[in-house]
Amino acid sequence: MPPPAPTFSHGSDGRLTTRDLGRFPGESLFDRIARAVCAAECLPRKELYEAWEVARRVRRVCRGGRVLDVGGGHGLLAQIMLLLDDTSPVAVVVDPAPPPSQPRVREALVAAWPRLDGRVAFAPVGIGEVAATAADLIVSCHACGRLTDATLDLAIGARAPVAVLPCCHDHACCETGELAGWMPADLAIDATRAARLRQQGYRIWTKTIPVEVTPRNRLLIGQPVEGRPISPPPS
Repeated sequence: MPPPAPTFSHGSDGRLTTRDLGRFPGESLFDRIARAVCAAECLPRKELYEAWEVARRVRRVCRGGRVLDVGGGHGLLAQIMLLLDDTSPVAVVVDPAPPPSQPRVREALVAAWPRLDGRVAFAPVGIGEVAATAADLIVSCHACGRLTDATLDLAIGARAPVAVLPCCHDHACCETGELAGWMPADLAIDATRAARLRQQGYRIWTKTIPVEVTPRNRLLIGQPVEGRPISPPPS
């Protein structure tokens, strides 16, 4: 018997190329995005699935707004957010060290969806140089360590909706809420982040994306509640 065909892992770091086009033959939005990414020939497979799974869950809760994609890399998440909800006028991809292949992804997506042309800006700056307003929607997929907390800080300061998929939890710098005696430190950090958003007058949604895409799959979404005051910091 011939050996079984290798599985097509959604969590692989292998690049998608034109050789993979046949894996996405349909006319669903996901398949069309995947074919554009394959044409760019530079994006790791897991980035496609991460961005898609995060974007569609966020858009079920948060509509409209200028999208601020923190640590956005190639900008795929920001552009999928626009494709899923065309009422968002523009997106800004914030990344102080953008990958050199970033333009290839943008060009491939604009070729497939000309309406994206001119609606996505790339800001090669740190999050400390970003100004946000309550009209923004702030997202970050795998903001490493303290960058997740800085993203939440930016959103809370502006009273803006926010969604983060944390990764690379820094046990020395990230707050565990003194919960690490009951649960793994990574989970304690994310639980404390969720509790903080609630304390700051947000309604929260705690979701996951498929573990076969990434084991760091906890997605935290927050929407500020109108008329609910911000709680003072603990003394």
